[in-house]
Amino acid sequence: MAFTTPVGFRVLPLSVVQLSLAAVLKCGQSFRWTSYPLPSSPSAESPTHEYRLCLKDRIVCLRQSPDYLFYRSVFPEEQLSPAQEGVRDEEMLAWLKDYFQLDVDLVKLYDQWSGRDQVFDKLKSRFSGIRILRQDPWETLVSFICSSNNNIPRITKMVHALCKQYSPSLVALPPPSVSENCSRDLAMYHPFPPPSVLAAPDVKSTLRTLGFGYRADYIQRTAKMLVDTHGSSISPSGTRESCEEWLTGLRRMSTEDAREELLKFVGVGRKVADCVLLMSLDKREVIPVDTHVHQIAIKHYGLRATGGSKAKSAMTPQVYAQVTTKLVEIWGDFAGWAHSVLFTADLKAFSSFGIQISTTATTTGHVDASPASSPSKRKYTKTQERVDVQKRKRAEVKEKVVVVAAATVAALAVLAAPGYDSSLLEDDNPGSANHDTSSPRRKRRKRSSD
Repeated sequence: MAFTTPVGFRVLPLSVVQLSLAAVLKCGQSFRWTSYPLPSSPSAESPTHEYRLCLKDRIVCLRQSPDYLFYRSVFPEEQLSPAQEGVRDEEMLAWLKDYFQLDVDLVKLYDQWSGRDQVFDKLKSRFSGIRILRQDPWETLVSFICSSNNNIPRITKMVHALCKQYSPSLVALPPPSVSENCSRDLAMYHPFPPPSVLAAPDVKSTLRTLGFGYRADYIQRTAKMLVDTHGSSISPSGTRESCEEWLTGLRRMSTEDAREELLKFVGVGRKVADCVLLMSLDKREVIPVDTHVHQIAIKHYGLRATGGSKAKSAMTPQVYAQVTTKLVEIWGDFAGWAHSVLFTADLKAFSSFGIQISTTATTTGHVDASPASSPSKRKYTKTQERVDVQKRKRAEVKEKVVVVAAATVAALAVLAAPGYDSSLLEDDNPGSANHDTSSPRRKRRKRSSD
């Protein structure tokens, strides 16, 4: 092999065009992955970050190079027998393939979407490797209840706070690059709490103190409804409650029936339900529509705005249906997957994602133009153009001021010169306004002085 496997890691041959951890784990699908920068390496083939996620029984650690995915599991137990290590390695590999849905050939899908959609074709090289995760439905449901009127950094903070508050720590693990004070750098990793824990009555007040606002009530009531209806006994697998198993069983239902079940929960509207359907329940054609997706459909796919600026942002059931119908017609059975690429491209955090710095960038301060700028990138470019125009105008005004000031100084110097006859400044025309004390201007001045 032409690469070096990090100590303690296993390796899976997998190109970054099939899976880009840097994009997939930060684009608003999952909110519990933590990212750690690795020491810089002269080799472009070396991983730059390590990503970690706490499951119920282990910590998953991932690194990525252009052609390989490196993975390892960290368990609470200190020692494992060789047989146990073999079994758990097989479990880990199976989890990776399931979680990232590696049975789906993403390159083939990108080619199909590019053939159908010129907008996608321009974005595909910059935003390659973006696929939909197959997450735990319970965690996904709670996470997207938190997403109401929210943003990715704040949702991430809330979900981590919830886990820390209601789930005991599983493992304490130092970062990949350990400083001299290792004990102070230890991070505590908490699994996602089960429904029975979040169904307790006092959860509402506690979550409110943690900054969840009205979402605290939604989470507690949804958890209670789930437990009351489907039970909280431990499943035969020994890791999940029966209500969690029921929620996972929605994968076997039709999209319409599964959506109907999700909409029964408090705080779950059409968009939240569709996020859960797409990102945990195998409904690959589903497109969660928010104002970002609505504006993308208007800008690029011929969907007409229904009115003024307020109407453009109003998400009515009719508008929602129009957007999904239009985009599914273009992208087909995996429309939800294709939508995630354009959604990611529209995020401000990804405005410079995939843009290579040119050799002239260090002197000009600019980066190479992307193959096809995202909507947010175009918005940034237009804004920058306006700023540049304003700067040029200010410079022109400043230049004129300098010229006038210089002329004034020169004139004052002439006036101050010895022997200069000030009468030369007087007007030769006795009928001009300078001599006509009866002119309206002079009269107004005189009245005002009185």
